[in-house]
Amino acid sequence: MLQDQIQEISFAIEEIKSENGEQWTVKQMEAQKKKLDEQLKSLTEESRKDDLITFEELGIDSVMVDEAHHFKNLSIFSKINNVSGISSTGSKKAMDMYLKCQYLDEMGDGRGIVFATGTPVSNTMCELYVMQLYLQKKTLERMGIYHFDSWAANFGEVTTALELTVEGSGFRFKSRFNKFTNVPELMTSFREVADVQTPDMLNLPVPALRSGKPIIVESEPDWYVKQVMEDFAKRAEKIHAGGVDPRVDNFLKITGEARLLGTDARLLEPDAPNNPDGKLNKVAANVAAEYFAGNKDGKIGCQLVFSDIGTPKAVWTPDWAERIKNGGQFDIYNYLKTELVKQGIPAEEIAFIHDAKTDAQREALFREMRSGKKKILIGSTDQCGTGVNVQAHITAMHHVDCPWVRLEVA
Repeated sequence: MLQDQIQEISFAIEEIKSENGEQWTVKQMEAQKKKLDEQLKSLTEESRKDDLITFEELGIDSVMVDEAHHFKNLSIFSKINNVSGISSTGSKKAMDMYLKCQYLDEMGDGRGIVFATGTPVSNTMCELYVMQLYLQKKTLERMGIYHFDSWAANFGEVTTALELTVEGSGFRFKSRFNKFTNVPELMTSFREVADVQTPDMLNLPVPALRSGKPIIVESEPDWYVKQVMEDFAKRAEKIHAGGVDPRVDNFLKITGEARLLGTDARLLEPDAPNNPDGKLNKVAANVAAEYFAGNKDGKIGCQLVFSDIGTPKAVWTPDWAERIKNGGQFDIYNYLKTELVKQGIPAEEIAFIHDAKTDAQREALFREMRSGKKKILIGSTDQCGTGVNVQAHITAMHHVDCPWVRLEVA
């Protein structure tokens, strides 16, 4: 299979060369194939795998993959350079799934592979191509599509627009692969394998929002946050100028730190001041207000709080705030619980999804949420976003940060 991949890339390079009249030397082509060879071998590296039994020996003739979007980060070869939305890196689990699908496709003549997901395309257009690779590679080949650039030429378009710079100090033109073309033809082929269900077709009983739309709560940065942001802007300008080793500093590092800063400066620097008008203090105030409004006159009101950053670093205790002052590590979960307890909410009614380590513990926690014994559950998108059936008494959901669609890079 690895050899087939190398041959497909060789064919793609030759095709691109002939179509565009690009003068690729043999040396350049060999360098590209060598790079791919090393990448594929790294993704399928077997030194850490057992050698007791192989996948083929298991006798599996069908695989059903739930939450299939976890396997969308498949390595893609493309000649399109310096365009956002196209990633040549990939994860080991995606490559592993691809090899299994190719094997089952050969053994079952295109049958036996079922993917289930609510988000087949959520981050880039490449994800639809990856889904088609998994499920209908032979169909693509019958259409004359043997590599991503050919697919992109038929069904995608690169657009260039003026965007705000990363450092927020100006604008520059940015090219992105972000527009579908020939959509009817694309959907005709995709629907050969896809059973698409839209919300109006399913008619699921989704509760209406109290105000008709999400409530955006704004918080103002204090002097410390503004000072650190100015430092971020200077770092970004240096990186953009090309004078910084990416192993020392890069845009991804700045973006990650800015995300922490935007939530609470103490995630970056434990000694940073506590901003009274900061995001976490407003979250605590809103959760407390919902708690006391929803739990009176015999009513039960439960809430979900989502935060993907600042997950608990230690078990909460009443003296948690003192431990932070003495050198402990600051985190969002314990801070929110401390503030909520200060405002009169019993500590035993506040739970972290991370406290439930096993399936039995998770189910016990969910039962307590459904019965109203626990009234506030704080969790992350990964652990609290799927398979959490606790909506019986939910009156409010709070999102501390925006979920970050991450690429799983091996």
